[in-house]
Amino acid sequence: MELAFGGAAGITVLVAYGVLMLAVGLITYLRNRHVRESLDEYYLGGRGLGVMVLFFTFFATQYSGNTVVGYPPTAYRLGYQYLVSIPFFILIVAAYLFFAPRLYALGRRFSLLTPVDWMHIRFQSKAVTILAATLMLYALGNYLLEQFVAIGQGVSGLTGGTIPYQVGVVFFIVIMVAYSWLGGMRSVAYTDTIQGIALLFGVFMLLIGSLLYLGTPATSAEVMLAQMPDKIGVPDAAGRANWLSLLLLVGIGAAVYPHAIQRIFAAKSEATLKRSFVRMAYMPFVTAGVVFVVGIIGISAFPDLSTAESEQLVGRIANALANQNAVFYWAMVLLFGGVIAAIVSTADSVLLTFSSIVSNDLYGRFISPEAAEHRKVLIGKLVGLVAVVVLVIIAWYPPSTLYQIFVLKFELLIQTAPALILGLYWTRLNSRALFAGMLVGAVFAAVMTFTGLRPLGVFSGLWGLMLNLAICVGGSLAMGVSEQERRRAVEVIGSY
Repeated sequence: MELAFGGAAGITVLVAYGVLMLAVGLITYLRNRHVRESLDEYYLGGRGLGVMVLFFTFFATQYSGNTVVGYPPTAYRLGYQYLVSIPFFILIVAAYLFFAPRLYALGRRFSLLTPVDWMHIRFQSKAVTILAATLMLYALGNYLLEQFVAIGQGVSGLTGGTIPYQVGVVFFIVIMVAYSWLGGMRSVAYTDTIQGIALLFGVFMLLIGSLLYLGTPATSAEVMLAQMPDKIGVPDAAGRANWLSLLLLVGIGAAVYPHAIQRIFAAKSEATLKRSFVRMAYMPFVTAGVVFVVGIIGISAFPDLSTAESEQLVGRIANALANQNAVFYWAMVLLFGGVIAAIVSTADSVLLTFSSIVSNDLYGRFISPEAAEHRKVLIGKLVGLVAVVVLVIIAWYPPSTLYQIFVLKFELLIQTAPALILGLYWTRLNSRALFAGMLVGAVFAAVMTFTGLRPLGVFSGLWGLMLNLAICVGGSLAMGVSEQERRRAVEVIGSY
C-alpha cells in the first residue's frame, strides 16, 4: 500500500484519528465514572446499545480495512469469479437471522456475557466450555495478530515510509488499549461508529473517482473478452465447488465470531437487534460490491500487473486519483486514514472479547468464582494487555510462515458452530458427543490445512465441520441423553 501522496498529510490524518479515539475513550470514561465497573458494563456497554451504534459496531466488526485494500486486488486477479465476495457477506447476515434473535432472548434470560457463557449454561460441561474457550481464544489471537500487521503496513504506506512499520504498530496499539481500557464496549462501539462513517465515505469517493477518471466495468469487460476470457466466464466445476465451500466457511465462520456474538448480547432490545440487521443486509452491496467494481475497473486501468504488483492496486488507484485535483487528494488521504482506523476498530473489538472470555469464562468460572466483578474485569484487562505485548513482539518482524496460522482462523473457529447453534434448538444434543466432534473436527481441519489437503476444492474447515457434525449428531442419536439432561435442556431452551 505504498502511496506517493502520503507524507505529511498522512501523518496529520493519522494523528487526528488517534486523538479523536482517545477523546472518545476519555469522554466515555468521564460520563460513566459513577457507574460501578461490572462485567456487563465493561464488556457489553450495560446491554444498552441503540440501533445506529449497534449497526456501526456490527459493520466495523464485519468489514475491516482489509475489505477495501485486499478485495480489489483479488477481483483484479479473478475477474467476475470474485462476485462470490458479495453473497458470502449476505450469508453472514442470513446466519445471524437464523440464531441471533433466539440467542439474544436467552442472553437476557441468563445474563450471558460471551458465547462460551452460553455453552456452559446449555451443556454444563467443563470439557466443552474449556475446549470452546480455547478455540475461540486461538481464533481471536490469530485475528488480532493479523490486524496488528495490517496496521503497521498501512501506516507505513500512508506516510510514504516516514513512519516506520513498527512505530505505526506501537502508536495505534497504545491508543487502542488506552480507550478500550477507559471505556470498554461503549468506547469501542462509539469509535466503531466514527470509523465506519469514515470508511464508507472513503469507499464511495474511491468508486466515484475510479468511474470519473479510470474507466468503467464495461471498459474492463472488453479487455477481459479480448485478452483474458477466463475472468469473465462461468467458473468450472472446481471453481464452483470452491465458491460453495467459501460461502459456507465464511458464512458460518464469520457469524460465530465471538466478538460478533457479544454484540448480540449488547443490544438494547430484540427490536433494536433486528433493525440493525436490516441495515446490515444492504452493506454487502454498498461495501463488498463497491470495492469489487473498483477491482474490475483496475483491470483496464492498470493491465498486466503481476500478482505482487496487483496487491498494490488500491494504492495505485488512489495515487492516480490524488493527482487529479485537491478534492480527490484529500479524499484519498482520508480513505487510507479510514482504512487504518477500520483495522484498529476491528482489533479493539477482538481484544475486548478476548479479555471477556479470559475474565468471565476461565478466571471467573474455574479459577476464582468468588472474585468480585471489578476484579474479574481487571484480570481480563491485564491478560489482554499481556496478549497484546506478545502479539506485538510476533508482529514486529512477522515471519512468512504465519500465513498458515492465519488460514487456520476460520478452520478452527467454525468447529464451535454446532455447540453454539444446534444447542439452541436440539434438546437431545449429547455433551460428550459434542466435545468429541468439536475436538476431532478441529484436529482434522488443522492437519488438512498444514498438509495442504483440499479434496474437491473444499476448504479443510468444512471437512472438519462435516466430521464434527457426524460425530456430534451420530453420537447424540446413539448415546441419547439422560432424562435429567433432557429436562435441563428443555428448561434452558424450551421444547423443540
